[in-house]
Amino acid sequence: QVHLVESGGGLVEPGGSLRLSCAASGSFHSINAMNWSRQAPGKQLELVASITSGGNSTYLDSVKGRFTISRDNAKNTVYLQMHSLKLEDTAVYYCNAGVILFGGFRYTGWGQGTQVTVSS
Repeated sequence: QVHLVESGGGLVEPGGSLRLSCAASGSFHSINAMNWSRQAPGKQLELVASITSGGNSTYLDSVKGRFTISRDNAKNTVYLQMHSLKLEDTAVYYCNAGVILFGGFRYTGWGQGTQVTVSS
């Protein structure tokens, strides 16, 4: 089993910054891509940022230039640094990861989510 645990959410004013972390633990061979997604009230889940095991990253257009995804492979941890936060960034943020178990079985693990609220 693999567990993903997010942290770092909270309440911030517009223009502020937050840093989310997501650590994977358990017994597994390796992790491929790690991602951050979010779901705002009444809206569908959307992919915010992805990063490969080699460090290549992609972003949702609306967060480009404001959010940075990074990872520490030694710690099996992915981060999302968020700057210039806007009201519309308010959502529950989830991390997920493509996990390869011993024996080659693959699946996507999800964290429990962390609330980010941008409000004045």
